[in-house]
Amino acid sequence: MDFIVRYLSDLSPVLAAFYASLFTWIVTAAGASVVFFSKTANRNFLDCMLGFTGGVMVAASIWSLLIPAIEMQDGEGILKVLPAVIGFLLGAAFLLGLDKVLPHFHVNFKQVEGVKSPWQKTTLLILAITLHNIPEGLAVGVLFGAVAAGVPDASIGGAVALAVGIGLQNFPEGIAVSMPLRRMGVSRIKSFYYGQLSAVVEPMAAVLGALAVGIFTPLLPYALSFAAGAMMFVVVEEVIPEAQQNKNSDWATIGFIGGFIIMMTLDVVLA
Repeated sequence: MDFIVRYLSDLSPVLAAFYASLFTWIVTAAGASVVFFSKTANRNFLDCMLGFTGGVMVAASIWSLLIPAIEMQDGEGILKVLPAVIGFLLGAAFLLGLDKVLPHFHVNFKQVEGVKSPWQKTTLLILAITLHNIPEGLAVGVLFGAVAAGVPDASIGGAVALAVGIGLQNFPEGIAVSMPLRRMGVSRIKSFYYGQLSAVVEPMAAVLGALAVGIFTPLLPYALSFAAGAMMFVVVEEVIPEAQQNKNSDWATIGFIGGFIIMMTLDVVLA
């Protein structure tokens, strides 16, 4: 891990963000590849992994994004926290807008959101997971940009920890796309292809986030909290409700706690 941190430290923030988010895409593809070995996945396992996803995203939003956004702002009281509040609200509003406009299926196939569309179920499911991945890639890119900007509470180790945490929770996301497609009769190869395709947006979002921070450095506190707000919206709107669909919700709760602890630990240890 130290080698990776040193290697990324020598790169430009944009290239470092691209490589880190490329890792998160590879893990998604690894999750999607499970479809080659099985047509179904244990529901308790999926609920646990969805809970894990939520725990990682919440912890990352707090330790990796919101705390640095607040600490880098001068002033006291409301003035110190105001940029983080504004950015957080804008990030949540941005995802809310996408959620209302972009046609997509919830993972449970029981509800379609967004404008009416003739698109097939496969496309709608992929778009649902893609919505999850936009703020994740953006968060990685913005944090690497924060390191380049010299934010005291931002470090390459912390950025790597964020990428690792997001990568870990991307594994079940790959399963969550490929498995339902396989059950719908889609071939294994196509199910895998669409499963990994859902995370292609992450390197794109990461590069855009790093570029934006590099060009508009004064907006960095807003950008960090924007990514946090977008991630928290996904957790509350999509991840947690889906994880609680099963009667035995304890698995989702255990997964959430585990994901939160792992992400918090990674951020502190690697920072």
